Amino acid sequence: QTRSLLGVFEEDAAAISNYINQLFQAMHRIYDAQNELSAATHLTSKLLKEYEKQRFPLGGDDEVMTSTLQQFAKVIDELSSCHAVLSTQLADAMMFPITQFKERDLKEILTLKEVFQIASNDHDAAITRYSRLSKRRENEKIKAEVTEDVYTSRKKQHQTMMHYFCALNSLQYKKKISLLEPLLGYMQAQISFFKMGSENLTEQLEEFLTNIGTSVQNVRREMDCEVENMQQTIEDLEVASDPLYLPDPDPTKFPAHRNLTRKAGYLNARNKTGLVSSSWERQFYFTQGGNLMSQARGDVAGGLVMDIDNCSVMAVDCEDRRYCFQITSFDGKKSSILQAESRKDYEEWICTINNISKQIYLSENPEEIAARVNQSALEAVTPSPSFQQRHESMRPAVQSRPPATRTSSTGSLGSDSAALSALSLDSLVAPDTPIQFDIISPVSEDLPGQAKSSGQSGRRTNPFGESGGSKPETEDSILHQLFIVRFLGSMEVKSDESPDVVYETMRQILAARAIHNVFRMTESHLLVTCDCLKLIDPQTQVTRLRFPLPNVVLYATHQENKRLFGFVLRTSGGRVESHQTSICYIFESNNEGEKICDSVGLAKQIAFHAELDRKASEKQKEIDRVKEKQQKELNKQKQIEKDLEEQSRLIAASSRSNQSSAEGQFVVLSSSQSEDSDLGEDGKKKRESEA
Repeated sequence: QTRSLLGVFEEDAAAISNYINQLFQAMHRIYDAQNELSAATHLTSKLLKEYEKQRFPLGGDDEVMTSTLQQFAKVIDELSSCHAVLSTQLADAMMFPITQFKERDLKEILTLKEVFQIASNDHDAAITRYSRLSKRRENEKIKAEVTEDVYTSRKKQHQTMMHYFCALNSLQYKKKISLLEPLLGYMQAQISFFKMGSENLTEQLEEFLTNIGTSVQNVRREMDCEVENMQQTIEDLEVASDPLYLPDPDPTKFPAHRNLTRKAGYLNARNKTGLVSSSWERQFYFTQGGNLMSQARGDVAGGLVMDIDNCSVMAVDCEDRRYCFQITSFDGKKSSILQAESRKDYEEWICTINNISKQIYLSENPEEIAARVNQSALEAVTPSPSFQQRHESMRPAVQSRPPATRTSSTGSLGSDSAALSALSLDSLVAPDTPIQFDIISPVSEDLPGQAKSSGQSGRRTNPFGESGGSKPETEDSILHQLFIVRFLGSMEVKSDESPDVVYETMRQILAARAIHNVFRMTESHLLVTCDCLKLIDPQTQVTRLRFPLPNVVLYATHQENKRLFGFVLRTSGGRVESHQTSICYIFESNNEGEKICDSVGLAKQIAFHAELDRKASEKQKEIDRVKEKQQKELNKQKQIEKDLEEQSRLIAASSRSNQSSAEGQFVVLSSSQSEDSDLGEDGKKKRESEA
């Protein structure tokens, strides 16, 4: 950062030098050629007008300076048609100040720049010689000479650098003076030579020039005060920085900080140039989040060296050099050997990278957590009378949290806080509960509360829900999400109403793994569907465990390490028959803990809505059946009424038919009797036969 800022100041000095050279040439034309006074004055006015268009790297001056130069440009442009100015007056009042600034101040900057560069190169050479000191064959005389050389070169570089910076800061004030004083002298010479025949112009210029002269004196006094303060600062820094000139300070006076999560400084990096040969390059290294970065001189930004999340770091012996350590990536495919300048830097780099590898930098108070982790590591190697005492010593108080079934809070699992208001740690996890560190497949042992059908244990499961030779039981599920997880452990818990159960189970399982040195983890594929959660063997695609989704009553992620998540499964059976028990399962994922919990929550929502739809459908079917039954009864009643009406109509019609037939028979009999009386005996017989 200092060298980048120095580059900005040097660029600004170059811009000032370029501008001053142009202004000097313009004024020199006024001095040399009186017959070209008008043209030279016009050029000067033009350059002053262009001052506001200059883009100085440090931002230029304020509006007062710009308006002042604009006023000067206006007046000079009005005086461009006047008589030539006497050479002596111009030489004394105009050319001398700007020449002094150009020849003395600007050259001083260039000289200090060269001296600073030489001192920097000498310091680099001294550091290189010091880094080559042998660790095995130490020569006190050579070591003393090299150390004295480093001390002298570093002190020389520091002193040269401070004087160089002081000159660059003073240049900003001298720039204003070098611009204003020549213009002031030029105007005074013009006034004294021509006596300014115009009274209005004289009054305006006198007031304007008086204000400018006062401003120049104020700037000069401000510059003198600033230079005095910088000189005092330089003296104080020289006294305070004297111990820092030593390349390897005494560790008892300057102890190493072991709780850092950020570190920056120069390191020597080992680069292989052949099968057995190598070279060392000194670069600036710094940590940025979980990455190790390096930046060479002249680079605008740093470049990535290695991802140091979950990496390993250790001290190594390399080419007979001191303070060497090696960083290896989490997959073991990349490693880098670096050399620190002193034992203090050597220990701080190793501790910082070790803290970053544990992802402590992601927490709210990384240094506090790093101190607690380091203290826990020291306590972990201290022998304790029994496992129970050691276990109790690692148990911190847990902060009370509102009960919830889904949480993503950012508090620390091991943070010291108040006791739970409703539940204590003993009420969350059953005491003396065994911890299971490995998955027991259903082939060898049935999980409590899981009904295993015949042929289910050895059947392969397609994790993507595609139909194969046999129809999978989750084929109708609309949600299929697959995650890679590693089983950390499970244990029985006494409560399943608060996410603190999951937090406490995580803490106990991780503590038990650290105490018993259990590092092996079983990797599986976790398939989330609307019916269940399945643990599938990634190689054989055999279902290891099946968790019915309705039995998953609680799930949560770690408050800091989002890769850790767990859920509580409510089952029947356990220690007491016909009694419901709760078992908490803890897993580690690839930065997908929150995604898995969100997926489980989505599956439970889908299952809940599907159950509501099923109940609504069954209720609608029942209503339809009742309506259909009522409609059948109504149709039957209508048919009965219709039959009765039809019978009544038939009876009425039958009675009318019988009555009419009786009347017709009576008429026929009467006419027959009259005819019979007329026809006689033969006619009667014929009529009877016809009848």
